[in-house]
Amino acid sequence: MSPTERDPTCVPAGGLERAAVILGAFDDTHRELTLASLVARCGMPRSTTHRTAERMIRLGWLDKPRDRYRIGNRLFEISGLAPVRHELREAVLPFLQDLHHATRNTVQLGVLDDTRVLIVEKITGHRPMPMLSQVGGMIPAYCSGLGRAILAHSDAATVEAVLDAGLTARTPRTLTSRVAVLRELAAIPQRGWALDREEGNIGVSCVAAPVFGPFGDVVAALSVTGPTTVVRADRVGPAVRLAAAAASRASLRRR
Repeated sequence: MSPTERDPTCVPAGGLERAAVILGAFDDTHRELTLASLVARCGMPRSTTHRTAERMIRLGWLDKPRDRYRIGNRLFEISGLAPVRHELREAVLPFLQDLHHATRNTVQLGVLDDTRVLIVEKITGHRPMPMLSQVGGMIPAYCSGLGRAILAHSDAATVEAVLDAGLTARTPRTLTSRVAVLRELAAIPQRGWALDREEGNIGVSCVAAPVFGPFGDVVAALSVTGPTTVVRADRVGPAVRLAAAAASRASLRRR
């Protein structure tokens, strides 16, 4: 259930649960929130929201430089200790940098988080792409290059969970049929890369390839994203596949 859909009569009982609800109110399009906005998105009473938020400020979990709340620096420090940020990013970053240097377009590293993709790292290209999620942001798995690269090498239960979560059309080009998505996933292993042809944003295309862990399971994907006129699969695909393969070998050496 999203923050805005929360039942206002159901107030989380514990302090940690209330803090989690408040943190869940922030996202890519809600980076700073007034108290009124925080209350609306949390669905908790104003007094409870204010009291919990003030405690979170003292802990460094939130910050409030003026009249708006935002995520605190302490959470940023802690997030850097998570394996997905520390170990995975450390192993893959050199290959992301090489890929960025070769393509001059935005490159990203993502991992599957439930039914969506969490952006773990991003190097921005020379062309501004404000529509793309920032590091820490979430994007749909079913219609993104990163998500498809991972799903094409995931087990059936994982794929089914993503499909069951819904296939909403983000643009007129988004594949919203289970059959069409499954057909697209089936073509990825042999081709070596996944494609997003303006399915998330009109005029923007993405080419992605899977990164495998030390035990041979898919752990992430990396991608090149940019204007459709520039990011062409026949040109970018081989470079993305090679970068992902090199990152996978680096991950194997870290075992």
